[in-house]
Amino acid sequence: MARINITLETELLHGLFSKDGKDDAFAKLLETILNQVLEAQSTEQIGAARYERSDGRTAHRNGFRERDMTTRIGTITLRVPRHRDGGEFSTTMFERYQRSEQALLLAMMEMVVNGVSTRKIELVTEELCGRSFSKSMVSDLCRRLDPVVDAFRKRPLDGSHPFLIVDAIYLKVRGEDGRPRNTSMLIAVGVADDGRREILGFKLADSESESSWGEFFSELKERGLKGVHFVTSDDHKGLVKAVRRHFQGATWQRCQTHFSRNVLARAPKRHQPGLKQQLRRMYDSLTLEEARRCLGEIVEEYESLAPGAVAALEEGFYDVMGTLSLPYKYRRKLRTSNGLERLNGEIRRRDRVIRIYPNAESAIRLIGALLVEQDERWSTEKKYMDMQEYYDSLDSSEKKTEAGAAA
Repeated sequence: MARINITLETELLHGLFSKDGKDDAFAKLLETILNQVLEAQSTEQIGAARYERSDGRTAHRNGFRERDMTTRIGTITLRVPRHRDGGEFSTTMFERYQRSEQALLLAMMEMVVNGVSTRKIELVTEELCGRSFSKSMVSDLCRRLDPVVDAFRKRPLDGSHPFLIVDAIYLKVRGEDGRPRNTSMLIAVGVADDGRREILGFKLADSESESSWGEFFSELKERGLKGVHFVTSDDHKGLVKAVRRHFQGATWQRCQTHFSRNVLARAPKRHQPGLKQQLRRMYDSLTLEEARRCLGEIVEEYESLAPGAVAALEEGFYDVMGTLSLPYKYRRKLRTSNGLERLNGEIRRRDRVIRIYPNAESAIRLIGALLVEQDERWSTEKKYMDMQEYYDSLDSSEKKTEAGAAA
């Protein structure tokens, strides 16, 4: 990998701190950086810097071609290097940067081609694409994007994934009869044994039934998912049954955020702030004994004031305090499915544009492209967790069990 030294003009830096024209300055900044990245990639592939004499040279520069790239902060113009007397210049920058944008445009374009959208959608799409489109153009873009998403969905899952977080998001997808149907997108995120987060898979299903989740989990296991010790999710009955059937021996953690909403919804509004504060104190307990004391205090104070909330709390107490079986440093990140909720928020941002997907393939393509990008981003970030303390705790627990059996 070539080392890239980015240089910026003083005028551009001033623009970044100026109130007027800041958006243009950010677009120009991105354009400057990406153009210098392209130049560094060109140098690496040729084997020589500009004007450098080198015996290892494999090609020569042959100017540039301009290419516009639509980003979230505007359209920027990139100067893509040309090579001669050797291999052609290649880069994955455009494909990797624009997969989700391509998928979003494709979904909108399909709506127009299939005659199920409004003129407004057509105008937006044409503005973003810079030209009109046809069925053949849609097909061509699908051929380029679909294999990327399909390969991601079917890739082997290597190593163990001790921690699993699962959730579903609801979409409206037009069926073969042309009518919109409520559909579930099932998503699984895992934390691997090296501490990195990974999007393990996603599946479009008719519902969140036990059979749908069971099929999804079976597919993940067939691709290599193993070593699951801890699963975080909401309390959907079909999901919980599937978790307990497919990951026997794993601890199930009911999402504390969803649980709090359920409990508070059963309490009179005037008592909700105080009850919410008490729940937070219970969640922050260091031991199960401390959590039980907090539970007893809540029951004593609210049993007559909010009997429905207290009943729900007592019923779900042990499921919602599952993280107490983990070392302290892992509890906060695994006691809710909020990390996945943020990812769902990104999906919703695009979903609001589409509203009704023209077909199932379009939903898989759009959400899949977004998940591919997110997974690539996680793979280049620092580790989500340091797993050493967790594995040390497992070793200690096994030793205690062996000692007890010997005694």
